[in-house]
Amino acid sequence: MLILECPYCGVMADETDLHGGGEAHLKRFGPGSSDDDFETYLFHRANPKGVHFERWRHVSGCGKWFHAARNTMTLEVYGTYPAQTYEPPKALVAAIKKKHPEWGGWK
Repeated sequence: MLILECPYCGVMADETDLHGGGEAHLKRFGPGSSDDDFETYLFHRANPKGVHFERWRHVSGCGKWFHAARNTMTLEVYGTYPAQTYEPPKALVAAIKKKHPEWGGWK
């Protein structure tokens, strides 16, 4: 079972207390964008084998959205951080890179 720590309330919640929101750090396109940009935003998602950054909501707790870095193959969780950040914390990225030197980075 996947267990994530909510960065807001500090609760270690299992996946039954959470709701997945898909890929984190997407660039959103709205009115006035090109059809190609909007299509990419709506339909094109990364589905990596390994390190992945996702959005989660602490539904049965504080109700806030947050981001999590985890491994899609092993379910290892590298860390969580607030959803109001535009990119993962540098310390988290460095820790993942140290553990997986072959990893190409978060983008």
